[in-house]
Amino acid sequence: MEKAFTFFLLTLFLLMARFPVNFGNLSFLVSLDLRSNNFHGNLPQEMARLHWLKFLDLSFNNFIGDVPSWFRFLHQLQVLKIGHNSFTGSIPSSFSNISKLETLNMGYNSIEGQIPKLIGSLINLRELNMRGNKLIGSIPLSLSNASRLETLDISYNSLQGNIPEGIGNLHNMNWLSLQYNQLSGPFTISNISRVEFIEFTGNSLSGSLPNGLCNGLPILKGLYLSTNKLHGHMPTSLSNCSQLQLLDLSENEFDGPIHSEIGRLSNLQTLYLGTNHFTGIIPQEIGNLVNLAELAMEKNQITGSVPISIFNISSLQILSAWQNNLSGFLPREIGNLTDMQHLQISGNKLIGEIPKEISNLVELEELDLGFNSLSGSLSPNMCSILSNIEELYLGNLTNLVGTIPHSISNCSKLTKLDLSGNKLTGLIPCSLGYLTHLCILPVSVGNFSTSLIKFYANNCKIKGIIPNDFGNLSSLLDLDLSENSLVLSIPKTIGNLRNLQRFNLPFG
Repeated sequence: MEKAFTFFLLTLFLLMARFPVNFGNLSFLVSLDLRSNNFHGNLPQEMARLHWLKFLDLSFNNFIGDVPSWFRFLHQLQVLKIGHNSFTGSIPSSFSNISKLETLNMGYNSIEGQIPKLIGSLINLRELNMRGNKLIGSIPLSLSNASRLETLDISYNSLQGNIPEGIGNLHNMNWLSLQYNQLSGPFTISNISRVEFIEFTGNSLSGSLPNGLCNGLPILKGLYLSTNKLHGHMPTSLSNCSQLQLLDLSENEFDGPIHSEIGRLSNLQTLYLGTNHFTGIIPQEIGNLVNLAELAMEKNQITGSVPISIFNISSLQILSAWQNNLSGFLPREIGNLTDMQHLQISGNKLIGEIPKEISNLVELEELDLGFNSLSGSLSPNMCSILSNIEELYLGNLTNLVGTIPHSISNCSKLTKLDLSGNKLTGLIPCSLGYLTHLCILPVSVGNFSTSLIKFYANNCKIKGIIPNDFGNLSSLLDLDLSENSLVLSIPKTIGNLRNLQRFNLPFG
């Protein structure tokens, strides 16, 4: 009879999507899991009578109102999850009365105010998640008293001040995430021997990384430090983080060389060094990173040639080295990167012909070779092979000659095409009109997919007329055919381009 009554109540809750007042009558309830429903409104205070409750999960609902202070009466509570709701107000200091609490997850609400110092008195706490709220003030020093803490996530708030040195005493910490706050001061974390992930992205941390950084972080797998104000050289001791899988130092002020010791991180899968002041060459030892899938070093002052060893990393999917001072040839070994999806090396000083072996990169979605001194012509069967290409940037390759191949229509997924500032000649292929996803069109061809968004073919030597089939490019936002030798005739079908925002075709 008691089970039937409980089932009736829960069914009624789902229908009403609100908590009835008599819910507190279930006084022997030990576990209550109502996550991922559509419950809304305030939590009834009668729930404070659930004195035996150990597990309470109300996450992923639409509850509102202040975080209830009556949670303090649930003395047996070990797990409290109220994340992904619309709770407001501050964190009640009375939470310190729930002395058996092991998990406190309040992430993604609209909770304000400071983190109460009394949180540090929850000595059994293993997980504290306050991610995605409106918290202000500093991180309380008392948190270092929660010595059993394994996960601390207070990212995406407005916390300020330095990272307390006491956090380094939390020797059981496994995951430390303080991303996207307003924290300042030096990077002080070390000697947390069990930590696997440190996430400090999007703050204002300054200073240099300590030389002995990895000596006390033996099992570190992820180090996220992008978008700060860190400077100085990359410490060679980073190579002691032998378990490191992701290293993100991008968007800082690091300078000096990329040291050859980086090649010792054999487990590394992701390496982000972009938007810094790195100089010198890419070390040959980077080819030892046999598990690397993503390598980004754009917007630096890196010189020298691209080492052939990079093209032996068969797992590489993203190579971003645009806007540097790289020189020399693109080697034929580029064809070894058969898993490559994004190849971005524009804005360098590369010379020589575009290797035909690029046609081996059948998974390629983006190819950006623009603003180099590469030469050659577009292969007639280019798009028959690169059938997955979505973005193709070959603009301002001053030695690119020949015509736009009619097979361009085989690039059915193409959304952005830039062939501007080259020495292309001939007619605009009518086949461009088949590229229905094209949004940007800067060339002078005719059978493109209707996905095309941008098409740039300005400052070439294209002649003839604008094909009627251009009217099929329904997604086109930007069309630039200026500085060519086109016949003064705009087809009526251009009127079909309802989404067009920019059309540049000055005559004369």
